[in-house]
Amino acid sequence: QVQLVESGGGWVQPGGSLRLSCKASGFTLDNYVMGWFRQAPGGEREGVSWIRSSDGTTYYVDSVKGRFTISGDNAKNTVDLQMTSLRLEDTAVYYCATVVSGRLWTRVLSGEYDYWGQGTQVTVSS
Repeated sequence: QVQLVESGGGWVQPGGSLRLSCKASGFTLDNYVMGWFRQAPGGEREGVSWIRSSDGTTYYVDSVKGRFTISGDNAKNTVDLQMTSLRLEDTAVYYCATVVSGRLWTRVLSGEYDYWGQGTQVTVSS
């Protein structure tokens, strides 16, 4: 079965850290762009970070820049999102999604992802 499965979510106090992991099963992550997205209650889904496997280039939205780090591990078939200095406004369901075929970055810009995970809840509160 081809799927992405997120893990690592949970509850953390403001200023704390969490590490999310997105594991691919049923296919191999070798040439891809992976993105992490989040959706807060009542809000729209937003992309927060992306990684391009061909050269390791990473992208972050301004709100997480300097606090989140995305990384890929082809041996483990995973892409992780290390989140530090977490804020109340980081509370959301976090999803990973990947493009593995075609013109990868063009499809990313068009929102044409091949696979999505089911999401993992991150709650930041005191």
